[in-house]
Amino acid sequence: MNKKRQAYNPFLPIDEYIPDGEPHIFEGRVYHYGSHDCEGGYTFCMEDYVTYSAPIDDLTNWRYERVIYKSSQDPEYPSKRYMYAPDVVRGNDGRYYLYYCMSGDYGIGGYTGTIQVAVCDSPCGEFQFLGTVQNPDGTPMKKYICFDPAVINDNGVIRLYYGTQYDFEEREDFDYNTDYILQEMEMFGRTKEEILAYRQEAESCVNGKPEDRDSIMGAVTLALEDDMLTVKEAPKHIIPYRVRGTSFETHPFFEGSSMRKVGKKYYFVYSSAQNHELCYATSYYPDRDFTFGGTIVSNGDIGFNGRTVRNNMTGTTHGSIIEINHQWYMFYHRLTHKSDYSRQACAEKITIGEDGSIKQVEITSCGLNQGPLLAKTGYEYPAVIACIITNGHMPHGCNSIYKTEFPNVSHKDGERFIAEIEHNTLIGFKYFAYEDIKTIKLTTRIENEKNKVVCDAPIRLDERADSSHMGEIFETEMYAPAKNLIFQVSLVENGPIVGEIEIEASEDWTTCEGTVDVPDGVNGLFLTYKGKQKVQLLAVAF
Repeated sequence: MNKKRQAYNPFLPIDEYIPDGEPHIFEGRVYHYGSHDCEGGYTFCMEDYVTYSAPIDDLTNWRYERVIYKSSQDPEYPSKRYMYAPDVVRGNDGRYYLYYCMSGDYGIGGYTGTIQVAVCDSPCGEFQFLGTVQNPDGTPMKKYICFDPAVINDNGVIRLYYGTQYDFEEREDFDYNTDYILQEMEMFGRTKEEILAYRQEAESCVNGKPEDRDSIMGAVTLALEDDMLTVKEAPKHIIPYRVRGTSFETHPFFEGSSMRKVGKKYYFVYSSAQNHELCYATSYYPDRDFTFGGTIVSNGDIGFNGRTVRNNMTGTTHGSIIEINHQWYMFYHRLTHKSDYSRQACAEKITIGEDGSIKQVEITSCGLNQGPLLAKTGYEYPAVIACIITNGHMPHGCNSIYKTEFPNVSHKDGERFIAEIEHNTLIGFKYFAYEDIKTIKLTTRIENEKNKVVCDAPIRLDERADSSHMGEIFETEMYAPAKNLIFQVSLVENGPIVGEIEIEASEDWTTCEGTVDVPDGVNGLFLTYKGKQKVQLLAVAF
């Protein structure tokens, strides 16, 4: 059968991990820039930068370009070994400039450095180190916290965005609790005097009020000279640091700055303090008067149609929007391997309304595809493109690796699959276009000590991680001997069962088939596992 090529999430090869996506169109192709995680790694961004690109008229055809820049090219290497979320812009001289920051394990040291710059004549590398973003006097620019740089060329004005934000200074007891200052000193590598200077500067102004106090943290912008290194316009906050009483109160900025211009309006995309969602704010100016717009996507679908329970393990997120062939997309990433350190690039179609608003979109399996994935006889898909993987009580990661068992995307011996599937686990795919389908095939195996994925990395739980729902006991069910291990099939989440697939209790990959009652047309595919033994799922076929 001559099968049509399709795109699904994750849209890069399933053994590739490029989170923090910044997509750009250069020279007729879409380039996807981002960090580079190690498959099954123990900390963020362990690999050198690479990029993939695709023709703007064929988003199913992503091409690996090359390693575009190595951490060993940075002067801070090896004291800082890892390169964090980058961005690339075309300068006024026609060359391409890469902006990034360096860090150590678990992000340690990532808030203390500067913003580095590399340059290349081509958008696909190889980039060469150029220098550090600097003040007009040549000293390194360290105003506010240099983290997660993003950059745009706004009709010849090169504007850089960066920053991070924690809520220490908005806590009611901040002025009396010296521990907060000590925490900031440790995180940001700044003295007490430096941290307090931001507050005192505003307070010393005529008519200065406490609510106007500045902060070392927050979302910041500055303009650069044409040399792409030197500050032309001094850094300033673009959204309020003190969010109480503002439109940002429930979705304050955390990190992951990204800027896009749509018509005459600027869209600031960022990761909120919720840590699983990408939000946006808009303004008619690039450096002020931004108003919160809403959430675009959550990697646990939290907030979509009122959802309050995670449908995946959630964790750090970072990405941006782009228009490709008159269609807008949201690029983001998902988590795998029960950690924040093996993240994969995904994308969803979005719509920008006539009023400039963007409604939150659900995460799907079809992403960049021109429509739903084809469910026709002979078509097979890797199980890891599932957009819902949940046992009903999934954790939040946030700079963590879990040892506790729960269903997750993992790998072993060259295979990528869903592991630790336990009783009542729901695995969902959205969406398929069904055509004359009477059976569905699953390739599975029993999980045992021989094939179980064992994490040999240091187990780490950040204080912000949330596993409060894990370990809950759910009701078990009785099984007829002939149906001890089955997947129930539905077309909608929590919908009626349209079939069952009984699987074999084999430790080897085995394909089993079940009859289903599926009408032609577009629907999801939801598999609910019922069984006394944990299993692994490799593939779904029609």
